[in-house]
Amino acid sequence: VQLQASGGGSVQAGGSLRLSCAAFGSIFSVKDMAWYRQVTGKEREVVATITSSGATNYADSVKGRFTITRDNARNAVLLQMNSLKPEDTAVYYCNADIQYLNGDQIHEMYYWGYGTLVTVSS
Repeated sequence: VQLQASGGGSVQAGGSLRLSCAAFGSIFSVKDMAWYRQVTGKEREVVATITSSGATNYADSVKGRFTITRDNARNAVLLQMNSLKPEDTAVYYCNADIQYLNGDQIHEMYYWGYGTLVTVSS
């Protein structure tokens, strides 16, 4: 199982970007999914989470500007980022709680995608 993220880039303040992340492999089901971000020298912080039923939660710093959604048919999670600020500059990581098949057994663990860099200039 692996998570593949895409959509990072550079944008001016006030602009928008959309991140996407899809899970691939012998997946039985995908439960909670989330986006995190990390600035060099700081701890990784949660940006937004979404449950399998679609319930969402956001960090206070992004409420009203970011929207997390998921496409269960593609085992994917999206992050629409609007009104971007320079302080949103970070490497963004997707995370997912995945049940996967190993032979005839179902296992579960959290997976991380490779980070994608978002740079917002003032």
